[in-house]
Amino acid sequence: MDHFQPVDFSAVDITGGFWAEKQKCICDVTIFSVRDQFAQTGRFRAFDFDWTEGSDVPRPHYFWDSDIAKWMESAAYLLQKAPNDELQAQIETLIDRIAQHQDSDGYFNIYHTVVEPENRFRIRDHHELYCLGHLIEAGVAYYNATGRDRLLNLLDRYIDLVIRVFCVEKSAGFTTPGHEEIELALLRLYRVRRDRKYLDLAMFFLNERGKREEGLTDWCNTRYNQSHLPVRQQRTAEGHAVRACYLYSAMADAAMETGDAELLAACRALFDDIVSKKMYITGGIGSSHHGEAFTTAYDLPNDTAYNETCASIALAMFADRMKEIDLDAKYADIVEREWYNGILAGLSLDGKAFFYENPLEIRLADRTRHRSMSSGDRLPITQRLEVFGCSCCPPNVTRFLASMEGSVLSAADDAIVVHQFLPCKAQIGDAALQMETRYPLDGKVCLSLSGAKGKRLMVRIPGWCRQYTCPTPCEVQRGYAVFDVDSDRFSLEMDFSMPLTFYYAHPAVCADAGKCALMRGPVVYCMEGVDNGERLFDLTVDLTCTPQVRDDASFGLPVLELRGTRTRDAADAPLYACDAPERTAVPVTFIPYCGFANRGETDMTVWFRPTAE
Repeated sequence: MDHFQPVDFSAVDITGGFWAEKQKCICDVTIFSVRDQFAQTGRFRAFDFDWTEGSDVPRPHYFWDSDIAKWMESAAYLLQKAPNDELQAQIETLIDRIAQHQDSDGYFNIYHTVVEPENRFRIRDHHELYCLGHLIEAGVAYYNATGRDRLLNLLDRYIDLVIRVFCVEKSAGFTTPGHEEIELALLRLYRVRRDRKYLDLAMFFLNERGKREEGLTDWCNTRYNQSHLPVRQQRTAEGHAVRACYLYSAMADAAMETGDAELLAACRALFDDIVSKKMYITGGIGSSHHGEAFTTAYDLPNDTAYNETCASIALAMFADRMKEIDLDAKYADIVEREWYNGILAGLSLDGKAFFYENPLEIRLADRTRHRSMSSGDRLPITQRLEVFGCSCCPPNVTRFLASMEGSVLSAADDAIVVHQFLPCKAQIGDAALQMETRYPLDGKVCLSLSGAKGKRLMVRIPGWCRQYTCPTPCEVQRGYAVFDVDSDRFSLEMDFSMPLTFYYAHPAVCADAGKCALMRGPVVYCMEGVDNGERLFDLTVDLTCTPQVRDDASFGLPVLELRGTRTRDAADAPLYACDAPERTAVPVTFIPYCGFANRGETDMTVWFRPTAE
């Protein structure tokens, strides 16, 4: 197995450009917006453990611990980059509450302490271990940011209880968690503390999954929570997409730590099944709202696409881990696709609101067509919200984008790897790297490296790139251009050609038959009615025209203008006619998909019909 290590996000400083602006928004706006919404909905108050039946205190939900834990983790990443007394004080207050209300045996869960204490570790899908996992990740992040390990020490007592109940006594009502997360959290904690018990507990949950039927309900089967087969035998992505990719992330981490070739083989097969048969062009996964789940191969409807924001984050996490153990540009390609499309679409341009679901098509007329009924079709919402009843996505976005620098670079004893492109400076052991680029506005990337003589520099050639220039000789290995660093001050330039590219879906994707999608570099584009007028779906696009590419400050990414046609208006046209309707030439505007639904309710589509030659 290859063994690369990601360069920690704290060692990489973004120095400008598109992502610097996004991170500034996270730091200045989003982290506080999420906090305020969580305060208003009672999530912070829940840590006082003062709910009682009939009181006016909001009844806690069994995943509220995890919402706050992800917010704490996000705040810790921001603290590691820059001191913030307000954020640190709030984290310390939450740790105080955890210490105050933790049971004498180490147990900590708000819901199962104040609402259903009799069902502690009895209901598999009640997220106790999931919540613990997110608290562990918050504890690791806070320790890395501040050196303070009080939260980790409190959670260590809880972990000891879990080991006793699940591994020794086997007295819980289930063997493995319904919602995976604790597995990857334990492996992350193991890398910090190197205590074997964390690795052993993670491997216990991985090894036991799929060996028995447990915790079934009348509305799903064992595929829903990836319990249909032992993990080493799984080859197709099944069930709840977030749970699945959290599990696969843990499997990849475990393969890295243990050298388990069977786990790695399963991870490779699962990744390939997702990206070749079950992923939208935007990187969205989990096409159905039924179980927020993967369905069958090529079942990728656009208007009802579920594509939970958390699922895109989870797939990016899985791909990010795979690139370290199985170095291949296809993994970093998926991370990039999620950065610019699947994940970013979940956040509004002002940083205050979120999508849980991310469709690839909106037809507003479908929302009001059931005029004689009290309810209509179940469709994704058309405007982002600041908080949800199930509000897992907002703090997941903040924690991911606050630490995204950790996906940019990797290192081994003899190599430095550049996976993603953004203006940054990084310290990698004794070596220093500087990257200058306007990417993704254009494809030119300038790299300077000092203190790395004798190493190899490996630079990803993006999967979308069909042509690039580089005056420095290199060879290409698994999608990476490999350079020998022959001096203490080494530099190179690469220019990835970034024309507009039209994509066609696999013929089995019925929803996209006869249609195209448009990308420029890593960015997927869409059309909206606000730019293109009524009857958006009547438009065709000329694939041979010379496009206009113009920067747009509101999106931070270019807007594209092409030519197309639409049916000429005819008020007296019959419903059906023998003659083809007359069409007229019109301009067609495309915006970055990640920016859709920021200018009011309007029709939207990613896939469109090309103009007939």
